[in-house]
Formats: sequence, C-alpha cells, structure tokens
Amino acid sequence: MDSQNGQAPSVQPDIGVTDGVENGVLFDVVVIGGGPAGVAAAVYTARKQLRTLVIADSFGGQSLVSDDIQNWIGESHIPGIDLAKKLEDHVRAYPDIVEIKTEKAAEVKSVECTEDSSTPEESVPATSGVSSKRVCDFEVKTESGNTYHGKTVIVASGARRRKLGIPGEDKFGGKGVAYCSTCDAPLFKGKNVAVAGGGNAGLEAVQDLFKYANEIYLLEHGDVIRGDAKTLEEIKKNPRLKEIILNVDVTEILGDSFITGVKLKDSKTGSERVVEIGGLFVEIGSVPNSEMVKDLVQLDDHKQIMVNFQFARTSHPGIFAAGDVTNDPYKQNNISVGDGVRAALSAYDYLLNREKKSPAEEKPHA
Repeated sequence: MDSQNGQAPSVQPDIGVTDGVENGVLFDVVVIGGGPAGVAAAVYTARKQLRTLVIADSFGGQSLVSDDIQNWIGESHIPGIDLAKKLEDHVRAYPDIVEIKTEKAAEVKSVECTEDSSTPEESVPATSGVSSKRVCDFEVKTESGNTYHGKTVIVASGARRRKLGIPGEDKFGGKGVAYCSTCDAPLFKGKNVAVAGGGNAGLEAVQDLFKYANEIYLLEHGDVIRGDAKTLEEIKKNPRLKEIILNVDVTEILGDSFITGVKLKDSKTGSERVVEIGGLFVEIGSVPNSEMVKDLVQLDDHKQIMVNFQFARTSHPGIFAAGDVTNDPYKQNNISVGDGVRAALSAYDYLLNREKKSPAEEKPHA
C-alpha cells in the first residue's frame, strides 16, 4: 500500500521485453549520440534493464579532438581519444540489453499516438500544441536509410563547429582554413597563423599551435577575451603569441591556391587591415545538432532543444534531451554526463507511468 495516497503500488510495466513492430524491434529507449550525455544515458537505461538502442556515428563527442582534457572529474589529464575509448567501452559493457548502430540520425517522428486520460499533466518548457497526456511511439530514420522504433527517445546529439560564413572560407577549407587544432596544428609548422575566437576553444587552439606555429594572432569580436582567465594568463607568457586583437571581425579570407592572409575590420571604428598568415583556425562556438527533431519539439532562437531542467523533458512527451544540444547554458562534459543520467531516469519513470493500470490497482481497498 502506498503510504501517501492509500493506493496500491504501481505494477512493474512490461519494459525490457522486445515488442515486435513492422520493420524492426520496438526499443524501450533510443539514444541519439555517443558523447558524454549519450553514453551516460545509455549506461543508466541499461542498468534499469531497458532495451536500449544507441545511434551514434562516433563516440566521444567534440572532446574526441582535444589533445589534453584537464577538467574531466577524476582525471587531471586525459587525451580526448582516450576518453572516447572509455566512453565506448562502458556502453559496450551491456551487450545483452544495449544495441549500437554506427549511423547518424536524420529524422525523428511520432507514431502510434493515443491520448492517455490516466496520465497526469506534466511540466514542459512551453506549450507546443502537444498534450502532455499524449502517448506515442517514435520512429528514428538514419542517413543510411534505416528505420528504428522506440517507446522513448533521448536526444544527446551534441553540437558541431560554427563557421564564419565569409568569402573564401569554403574555398580555402583544407587549404589553410581549419576547425580542429588538435587534428591540424602539425600541418602549420613554421607558419604564421591566426585563431578566430576568444573563448576556451580559441585559447586551447593557441596552446596547440605553440608547438608548431611561428607566430600566432588571437582574434576576438568582442572587447574582452571570454575564455578561462588562467589559460589566458599562461598563453600571454609565450613569445609566439604575436598579438591579441579585440573588437575585430574577419571579413574575408585571402589567397590563391592556399590562404595568404585575412582581411580584418574593426567593429567599432570600421577601419580595415590585412594580416598575412598561412593558416586560420576558426573557434567561434558550435551549432546544436537538433535538425532531426526540429518539427517535433520546441527549439529556442539558437536551435537548441528546450528542456525542463528538473526532468530533461522536451515539449513532446516521451522525448528527452541532454547535453550540448539543449538550452543548458553550460556546455561542459561533466554537466552533460549529469544531463544524460537525468534523461535516462526520467525516461524510465515515463515508461513506468505510461503503462495501463492493473485492474487490482484501480479498485479501492477495503
């Protein structure tokens, strides 16, 4: 007997058991993404014995390209590739309950929807025309053309690097314009290079380039460097940091067969100058990978999935989200892990609550 309301406790629902549907298996949970949020979600759904499908084209998320991660709790130093391997190994430790598909999710649709009058209204980020009493299964299509089905979906698809969107950027992509200092810094040995972006990613790129580049310019649109103060203090001590240029926009990338310079414009005075360089690293933030659910859940102005931070719910019942794809302002690996755990536990509770009550439960006790 439930001590709070005098009702019989809920009957354990039929979760963790395969349900046959057309064109495949109906999973309890489909997790989209293989970064810290997705892995944490999958580990927790596995431990709850939920039949889980992980759809991820790789493991590790954006940290995969980091040479030295120093803020992963429990590790003072760990290369991104090593962290990615640990994350993947953890998911693969549950082969009996977790399936992994090395694919990229393209679209999520709600299917087989019903209205459940026994389900209480839930708090969601905002109204989106979808009742919180609506119960749906979901269809996930991948870029490979495969289709998978789930009772719930956890979107942990992360984000991708943002581009400048200026003349010459696409032309010189791979010809001096780069987005991954860990991957490409060795290619610029002895050259003068610039880093666009004064956040943590920009500062880390400068650190990576110290080992190879001759001179480095750090370019920032605002009037202050936004990255970690301690890291900024450290890079200022290195003589290879030629100049920090504030209040500047990169307006054009110059060159012939390879980049030879960038045109800069002062955002306050409008004055222009050309800096001769042999490489440009673009580190100006990221774009959330939310396209697959853009027609299903509510997004904010930045295309981030809006969530209820207490339960990781989106505006569509049965869809949860975690990590950098959401409107959480703090884009950190450790926070993404917590987000993933929260989403997994909320999905588990949702599955418990969506099952029909048993006849015994509906009858009052004497």
